[in-house]
Amino acid sequence: MRRRLSNAGLAICVALIALFCLAPFYWMFVSSLKGPNDIFNNDLWPASPTLVNYEAVFSGRNNFLYALRNSGIIAGTTTALAMLIGLLSAYAFVRLRFRGKRLALGAVLAASMFPGVALLTPIFQLFSDWGWIDQYQAMIIPDISFALPLAIWTLSSFLRELPWDLEESAMIDGCTSGQAFRKVLLPLAAPGVFTSALLVFIAVWNEYLIANAMTLTLAAQPVTVAIAKFTGSSEYQQPFGTQMAAGVIVALPLIVLVLILQRRIVAGLTAGAVKG
Repeated sequence: MRRRLSNAGLAICVALIALFCLAPFYWMFVSSLKGPNDIFNNDLWPASPTLVNYEAVFSGRNNFLYALRNSGIIAGTTTALAMLIGLLSAYAFVRLRFRGKRLALGAVLAASMFPGVALLTPIFQLFSDWGWIDQYQAMIIPDISFALPLAIWTLSSFLRELPWDLEESAMIDGCTSGQAFRKVLLPLAAPGVFTSALLVFIAVWNEYLIANAMTLTLAAQPVTVAIAKFTGSSEYQQPFGTQMAAGVIVALPLIVLVLILQRRIVAGLTAGAVKG
């Protein structure tokens, strides 16, 4: 009886957490199906669902597809560079011995604690002097700096649990340290690398503060900024329904990706939690 009550309580807690997490997305989806005259209706399902908001998203005046391409370029480039630097850094922190290693690892963590809004003014001034405003690197470089602590700490906890005897055996068989890492350890680290890459990609894909400050035109404007600047059919109309539809379109691929690859994500997140 106690076990049944415990399982029932756990199921209720999980259901409440799921409801809390999914309710905003559900309301965003419902709002995206409402017409302009019904957008402020609080019904749980619209009486007359319509796709007019999705048609408005892809209309020429919103430049949604162009902004979507910009987000893909920025998030993809940032993730690739952050994972390359983060993987090499995590390997150095875990495997190599050098003075100040703990201090350097603590500095990486401390760097992630700086509020991004406090850095916007000096970064904007610096990039303005370099002529980088409205260019991809003005968002990629700051995004890498904020994504690296997450990547390094996630990968370090995972690499720390790998069987390093395999690396030593490979080196005895004639591999260099780089070859042993690339051919032996890196395949074993795939779940952790994949999880870190996905977390970094999602964080960069959803980033708004830096992108809004570094883009003045449509040249490199990502989708998060583009949605905030959607225009209605008139000057004084706020296109809430269109913005909700765009939010669904932007969030849906990430949700599907996480649901499909949830096993690898969980494996990567829990790999360094239990020591063998």
